[in-house]
Amino acid sequence: MIKSVKLKFGRSPASAPEPIETTPVTVFVGPNYSGKSKVLQEIQRFASSGTPSTTDVILGEMEFVGMAADVAERRVEAFTLKPHIGDTLAPGEIIVGRRGSRFQIPRLRLVQALINPASESGVVCEWFLAYNTMMLDGKSRIGLVQQQAAGDLQSPAHTSFQVLFRDDAKRYELQRIIHEAFGIYLVIDPTNLGYLRLRMSATAARSPIVERGIHDESVRFHGAALPIEIGSDGLKAFTGMMTEIIAGDPAILLVDEPEAFLHPALAFLLGKEVARATAGSEKRLFVSTHSANFLMGCIQSGVPITVIRLTYRDGVATGRTLPNAEIFRLMRNPLLRSTGVLSGLFYENVVVTESDADRAFYQEINERLLRDRPTSGIPNCLFLNAQNKQTVPTIMRPLRQLGIPTAGIVDVDVLKDGGSTWTSFMTGAYIPEVEQQPTATLRGSLKAKLEATFRDMKRDGGIALLSGTDREAAENLLQKLADYGLFVVPGGELESWLRNLGATSHGPQWLINVFEKLGEDPESQSYVHAGSGDVWTFIEGVKTWFTTPDRRGIPS
Repeated sequence: MIKSVKLKFGRSPASAPEPIETTPVTVFVGPNYSGKSKVLQEIQRFASSGTPSTTDVILGEMEFVGMAADVAERRVEAFTLKPHIGDTLAPGEIIVGRRGSRFQIPRLRLVQALINPASESGVVCEWFLAYNTMMLDGKSRIGLVQQQAAGDLQSPAHTSFQVLFRDDAKRYELQRIIHEAFGIYLVIDPTNLGYLRLRMSATAARSPIVERGIHDESVRFHGAALPIEIGSDGLKAFTGMMTEIIAGDPAILLVDEPEAFLHPALAFLLGKEVARATAGSEKRLFVSTHSANFLMGCIQSGVPITVIRLTYRDGVATGRTLPNAEIFRLMRNPLLRSTGVLSGLFYENVVVTESDADRAFYQEINERLLRDRPTSGIPNCLFLNAQNKQTVPTIMRPLRQLGIPTAGIVDVDVLKDGGSTWTSFMTGAYIPEVEQQPTATLRGSLKAKLEATFRDMKRDGGIALLSGTDREAAENLLQKLADYGLFVVPGGELESWLRNLGATSHGPQWLINVFEKLGEDPESQSYVHAGSGDVWTFIEGVKTWFTTPDRRGIPS
């Protein structure tokens, strides 16, 4: 029923909040402490009252969309509880509630509110959504697989197990998913009379009658299966979530960190299956996750999803929507999939390097800075590597479009190539178009000056090969690029750093040598702690760009 949500802040510190259209699955992502779990709590509270709260810090308001008349009638009928003996109902009244609460309401008013929620959003929330919204955290997910009352077969099903027991199609779909994930057959056992419980069977039931019956063959079949309670936390959490999504009846399902207890492959499968299960339904699923695998599963399900990236830094919050079409466009690019671009959604900062050796080296330098001089290192940073120099902007640009501060580190030979290659760096760094031609002209002039030295700019010293005003012009260009988050190694290449350590060779072998020189035990006298100058100052410069509030190169 939720048409849109509006946060209390916009996509950038200066922008106004905008309504965010929801899809069957809405996923909140972002760095730690950005408010992902908090927003689920605020949605749950709003769904119970229909009004904003002065204590909410993330959610501004929610807009509801009406149901078709026949859908509203069907939902109310399924939601209605059977009167107890002695209950007295006024004409036109029904009993609703859940989890032990019961109260009487006028049926027609609830139906009309579901059809036209704009006029009576309070009625929709207090009489319907308050009892049809479920929050699932780590503990509650595991508890969902505990046995449930079998209920009265003469009345509508009111629990997920009751639905599974009666609905073969939903039970078979859940069994398919669990078998694909764990290689077991999930069966529902009615042989503890009055209760339904889940078991894990090595074989499928011969027929629905055997699985649902209480005759001798059924008793033997279920006796040979294991109770799900002895399964792992991952199995129980996965099964609990899928059970509620497939057979449960909540209109709104809120799941906090669905990847808890699951290894990456299962997190991916869960994301794919929960998205598929909500497709075409009236349910709305809101998820807070730290898992790129879960998110990738949702995306690859093919079901429309909305991703909202939250950030909170230095008292300033932002919320940026990643449209479904934009997500699919990114994921069609094999390079972006292979570099784990989605992982960047869960970090405050991202650095993209030319190769894996570059990535490993700069990441180690940053970690030593954070350990020895915490204010000098880049906090909460993901280091990614491209395939080569030319593909660095291919990764930078879409990450910046998603609102993620992303810096690039490249060797000085970035100055060699003009044309479309240089233009891709300019557009990837979001340097204004009117400045790109003068910058390109300066690049060409510097290239000619460097080639005139008859030395290899990359291996023989970088811009130190120049002198006087030529050197000044090169420094100005590198500073211009750094202002937009594109950092060029002034000494030429990766191997120009920390020459005082005496590391030899090139590429991966140089990396092995320099790591040996750096040492691995901080307590050892030979361990190299973060210093000043050289690569330490270079990475501090990258950190300064990240922490500058009005840094250039991030589209609004």
